[in-house]
Amino acid sequence: MKTDITRRYFLQTTSLAGASLSLGLANSRAAETDGTSAKPAVLGGEPVCSGGFPGWPVFDETEEKALRETLHSGQWYRGSGKAVAGFEEAYAKLTGAKHCLATSCGTSALTTTLGALEIGPGDEVILPPYTFVATYNVIVLNYALPIFVDSDLETFQIDANKIEAAITERTRAIVPVHLGGSSVDLDKVLEVGKKHKIPVIEDACQSHLAEWRGQKVGTWGTGGCFSFQASKNLNSGEGGAVLTNDHDFAEICRSFHDQGRAGHVAARFAYSGTRGSNLRLCEFQGNLLLAQMTRLEEQSKRRTENATYLTKMLREIPGILPAKMYEGCTRNAYHLYMFRYQKDQFANLTRAKFMTALGKEGVPCSGGYSPMNRSAYVLGLTRTRHYQKTYPSETLNRWAERNQCPKNDQLCQEAVWFTQNMLLGPRTDMDKIAEAIRRIQKHAGEVAKV
Repeated sequence: MKTDITRRYFLQTTSLAGASLSLGLANSRAAETDGTSAKPAVLGGEPVCSGGFPGWPVFDETEEKALRETLHSGQWYRGSGKAVAGFEEAYAKLTGAKHCLATSCGTSALTTTLGALEIGPGDEVILPPYTFVATYNVIVLNYALPIFVDSDLETFQIDANKIEAAITERTRAIVPVHLGGSSVDLDKVLEVGKKHKIPVIEDACQSHLAEWRGQKVGTWGTGGCFSFQASKNLNSGEGGAVLTNDHDFAEICRSFHDQGRAGHVAARFAYSGTRGSNLRLCEFQGNLLLAQMTRLEEQSKRRTENATYLTKMLREIPGILPAKMYEGCTRNAYHLYMFRYQKDQFANLTRAKFMTALGKEGVPCSGGYSPMNRSAYVLGLTRTRHYQKTYPSETLNRWAERNQCPKNDQLCQEAVWFTQNMLLGPRTDMDKIAEAIRRIQKHAGEVAKV
């Protein structure tokens, strides 16, 4: 059969085909740019983040010089050297506190403040269940009874609206935790403390430079405690500090952390109070902290910029809920970047498989804390002979019931964390994190089968 193909017909059809091909290539390039068309690494694709994230700690010749100076001085103990005192002065100035006392670790800082308050057997101390176990340990080391108050799902912080209901005639302290670098609702916490004449000890171990209404956290309550452990934003391997604006409380803390001795060299064998311990920081750590402080502000600004940018992107992904801040939190230190993962927006992909897939993309993450109040470690407290001797059986029997925290149970099932060093790289690192999550979401059904 003869087919009559005119020149006009040929040009029309080839033009349409070319347009279709161009459109297809454009869509393909758009999908490649978006990143979601590529297979997740867990399904055999190329990882989004192949270059890794900044390491921690950050150090250079500044730290080396500080350590050498202390080494060659021969003055390694804070009683003879000047580095620890220099750090205390610098950190007090940085935070706006009237007094700073350096301690051997963050746990030691908490121990010092509870010791200064004479917390002991028969007392109750309020704390959140979503915190590092040290907050709990310092309470039970004094044979006081820890009372857990439920979490606020949206902020990951203690729900300040539920604190007052947990107060009894035995309550001797409230220990809110500024978790992950953000702040608790200090207005409400301090209001309750003032109303019931109960001291507030801020656990700010994760929140260096964080602020509430323009004032550094750790300077609002009777005392504030910080940690300089290896993972912290200000790091000396181990170390801690107590901040306070109360002169008398500062002196009691100083005595308690130094075997009950007075803080003056001329009175090294004069004692006060009825107990004490050795919770001192050494000169090597003091000088190392002074060196680390030279880059603290710059690092903090970088974390804030990257976290703000990342949050804007993640809020656009259904099922990813970045932790919110209270209106009064004017600065977040971002020791952790935290969000909640909702599997129903990811084809019911479990959190465990989501985190595994994210790790395969080169994005390390953690599921955060488990429900401390329901752990065998905590619940076993009522079976110890010391607590059975100290508290009526009725009190111990009711204790687990009092400590139910259903919102925290949910939080522990949904939480995902990134560590602070992941926020120290370029902005493109944040793009890669968001791209990795989008890619997993697009292929969630397939990932669930792996």
